[in-house]
Amino acid sequence: MSGAAATRAAGRDPGVTPPGTAEYEAATAVFNLHAPVRPAAAITARTVDQVRAAVRYARENGLGVRAHTTGHQSAAARPMGRDLLVRTLLDGPVEVDAARRRAWIPAGTRWGAVVEAAAAHGLTAAHGSSPTVGVVGYLLRGGLSFYGRKVGLAVNTVRAVELVTADGEVRRVDDASDPELFWALRGGGGGFGVVTAIEIDLFPVARVVTGAAFWPAAHAARLLSAWRRWTLDAPPEASTSLRMMNLPRVPEVPDVLSRGTMLCVDGAVLCESEDDVATARRHAEDLLGPLRAVAEPVLDTWHLTTPAAVLETHMDPADPVPILGDHLLLRELDEEGERAFLRVTGEGSGSPLILAGLRQLGGAISRPVPGAGALGHLDARYAYSGAGAPDGPAAEETIRRHCAKVRAALRPWDTGRTAPTFVETFDQPQGHLGAEQVAAADRVRARVDPAGLFLGDAMANTSALL
Repeated sequence: MSGAAATRAAGRDPGVTPPGTAEYEAATAVFNLHAPVRPAAAITARTVDQVRAAVRYARENGLGVRAHTTGHQSAAARPMGRDLLVRTLLDGPVEVDAARRRAWIPAGTRWGAVVEAAAAHGLTAAHGSSPTVGVVGYLLRGGLSFYGRKVGLAVNTVRAVELVTADGEVRRVDDASDPELFWALRGGGGGFGVVTAIEIDLFPVARVVTGAAFWPAAHAARLLSAWRRWTLDAPPEASTSLRMMNLPRVPEVPDVLSRGTMLCVDGAVLCESEDDVATARRHAEDLLGPLRAVAEPVLDTWHLTTPAAVLETHMDPADPVPILGDHLLLRELDEEGERAFLRVTGEGSGSPLILAGLRQLGGAISRPVPGAGALGHLDARYAYSGAGAPDGPAAEETIRRHCAKVRAALRPWDTGRTAPTFVETFDQPQGHLGAEQVAAADRVRARVDPAGLFLGDAMANTSALL
């Protein structure tokens, strides 16, 4: 056994790697290529013992500890130059308890694996719109699902969290064992430890009506008006989004969608049982009928299908891409709000954004939940998000200027709050917690991590200690 291997076997070096090694590059890989991370050292942890050893190593070497899985939100992270980054890819399957409708999920698992495991039991989760997004970060930052208007924010489905805290101990935290920490973990902004597993509620699903329909932007004003009117009293089983899209001419994009600015309406209607199929079809027709009456879509994929198809509905890219954008939570729009949105995102706006959209909120997403964590609902009607793909400094500056233009145009409807999973950059205005919630989360951090080992993982505008 080599000296290095012997040291690792003794538990003093868990496999931490410095910059310039293949292991370091693998551990620091992120989905957002515009926001690479360069910590002082990195490790890919596949066991809880490795995570514990990494925390101990960081503490003994004067490093902070950061954690990620896929790096989808790397642009929203604080600089890591004096930290050890732990990439959590813990071994083990998703364990489904069908009788209790629960799933135990190792950190590093992506949503595609959870949906597959749950589907075998006629169940699903409040998952994200992409199969490649990591479960833990999505959940503990709130999580907006296409089932959200029926079941609420995904974070409200969390029932227990296993994590390694600053003392190197493994804790299973739930509402009975440590209610304050459990409250803070669920939307409190992070920085409490390295999560190694999570337990969530599942819910029954038999079928879904899901898909996306696309129209040329020349019809955008009438389509947006019809969609917005439908959202005013839409059934909770239906969750949708409307997006203006300037898609590139690449093999992955159908040619018909890259011939100028397009408007897309996508989403899902939940059928908990086969008896709900007729009602779900009617709900979908109530939405799509008026839109199709405005103009025939150039592409329309809405259909009755299996729950797994919802992971493909939003057409999120499967491979890493550069992303730069902005996000706002909006109150109810009026006709002037429609016009303002289209002035800066629609045909003739000069928008460099690949997509700029409105996600429908309301329903269970916007209702307070008894026993919720720090973030239990979003008091807003729509989530705006827009993003471009910068390929150099000039493009980056163009995108930033246009994001500021959109923000200014939508200011009359801006709630001043944000949804953490939609935040694109560390320096953009953020605010998913009120001042009292921030103070309460800080008190929990001070109790479980008095030396601030994990403080760098606290989101912007969440910790008064930074």
